[in-house]
Amino acid sequence: MKKFAMYAVVAVLFAGAGAWYGTHKKEAPAPITTTAPAGVSGPVAAMLAESLPNDKGVKEALSKWQGKNLLVNFWAPWCAPCVEEMPELSELQNSELGKKVQVLGIGIDSPSNIAEFTQKVKVAYPIYVAGMSGTELSRQFGNTQGGLPFTVLIGADGTVKKTYLARLKFDDLKADLAALN
Repeated sequence: MKKFAMYAVVAVLFAGAGAWYGTHKKEAPAPITTTAPAGVSGPVAAMLAESLPNDKGVKEALSKWQGKNLLVNFWAPWCAPCVEEMPELSELQNSELGKKVQVLGIGIDSPSNIAEFTQKVKVAYPIYVAGMSGTELSRQFGNTQGGLPFTVLIGADGTVKKTYLARLKFDDLKADLAALN
């Protein structure tokens, strides 16, 4: 119970800091300057141009997911709603609908914290470590408040189909996934 209270306090502090930063930031976000994959633009191109370490520390190009339906979940180990939805995301990835969409987790924390978390909590989809730059990437998708969890549904054509701020409502998500090509 003490650990949960500590996580809750840390989550509230980070949420407050993110809200303050979002309302007091004066300059435009710096664009990501890596090479974008052909035929994709905007925040999807920025994401696919990234190479991020996975939870084991191995750097991977996110461009390997281009051309697939993606459900990109921005999360953090200290975010209680993020952790609560992970078993359902794993179940979704292993379900029949999971053949239609690839779930990706983008962790906003240190590599060591994410590695420690994924050793304790097994997930059925790839986890990448973006650190605090993941917050900026989520803002490019429309997460102006920097809140977590934040999830983006991306079609195989590279267009953003829908974004979700806060814990996912899986009945709504399954309906959105059923509408994908």
